[in-house]
Amino acid sequence: MKGLKNIIKYGVLACSLGVVGTVYANNEDRIGSAGASELLVNPWARSAAYGSAGIASVNGLEAQFVNIAGLAFTDNTQVKFNYTNWLGSAGITLNSAGIAQRISDQDVIALSIQAFGFGDIDITTENVPEGGIGTFSPRKNIINLGYAREFSNSIYAGMNVKLINESIANLNASGFGIDAGVRYVTGEQDQIKFGITLKNVGPTMIFRGDGLATPIFYQSTGGIGTLEQRSASFEIPSLLSIGASYDFIFTERSKLTAAFGFIANSFTNDQYAIGLDYGIATEKTAFNIRAGYVFESDIFSPELRTNSLTGFTAGFSVDALTGKNKSPIGFEYAVRLSNPFGLINTVGLTISIK
Repeated sequence: MKGLKNIIKYGVLACSLGVVGTVYANNEDRIGSAGASELLVNPWARSAAYGSAGIASVNGLEAQFVNIAGLAFTDNTQVKFNYTNWLGSAGITLNSAGIAQRISDQDVIALSIQAFGFGDIDITTENVPEGGIGTFSPRKNIINLGYAREFSNSIYAGMNVKLINESIANLNASGFGIDAGVRYVTGEQDQIKFGITLKNVGPTMIFRGDGLATPIFYQSTGGIGTLEQRSASFEIPSLLSIGASYDFIFTERSKLTAAFGFIANSFTNDQYAIGLDYGIATEKTAFNIRAGYVFESDIFSPELRTNSLTGFTAGFSVDALTGKNKSPIGFEYAVRLSNPFGLINTVGLTISIK
């Protein structure tokens, strides 16, 4: 356990040292030059409905995407399943599943996977450009392994390691990235929170496989050889997020959380996210309604906009206590707007075991 504590400590230090480099890394000339853009897609409904603004307030398994430090707020065991029709009518599916487990009074670990599916695509060649000789299915997968710890009543930190794989019929690229995050909580009722996270820090990736090899015929000798082409390497989309939130506590069973986040992207426009989450609870159920907006440069100009998402997000969740242990089971939904692809819907199920 001491080794894990050191990993967190050095991860937090790396997060702090990376602030300056990442904030100034944004450059219009670099927009679109990174790969592995799936790392920028929030797969979870509750935090996506919030505009991913909960950098300082997200709790449980969803913190693996927004700010890993929030994983430390997992009560005992949490299991999640989410489905997204990514980019609306584009025909891309995103399936996500994961589990978070508290292993001590201060420590929580988590494992999750996100799998993108693009359907079946016809195989074509130079000699058979019309297809009809079979299909292939491109895939993008992310496996996350996270750890978070409560260092005091005010300070929480964590680290997440992600394995990335992209493949088509005859090409494959693999890599990894690291996230590190911190949360600070204060106020008489812990209603004030601050968070910072550095995400997707890792080496470059490169495609390899038989798809880069082309058979050639030497007329002079009559021999047949193979021409091996080189694939350019690409970076993964590192970013720095800083956020704050405040809980307006109306009664013991109702509150409104307002959150703000700034996302400094290395390879896309910087973004400003705001989110509102109103929750009300009874003895056996809890209901939350959420809305958010993600603003970036030129988002209101269709001719200049570089992001297909137009900023608005919304959603809700319903949780009910079940069983003898009164373990919550929740249904969640989120919608994101995209132009020209239409509505992006995320639905999911959360099971918390006490």
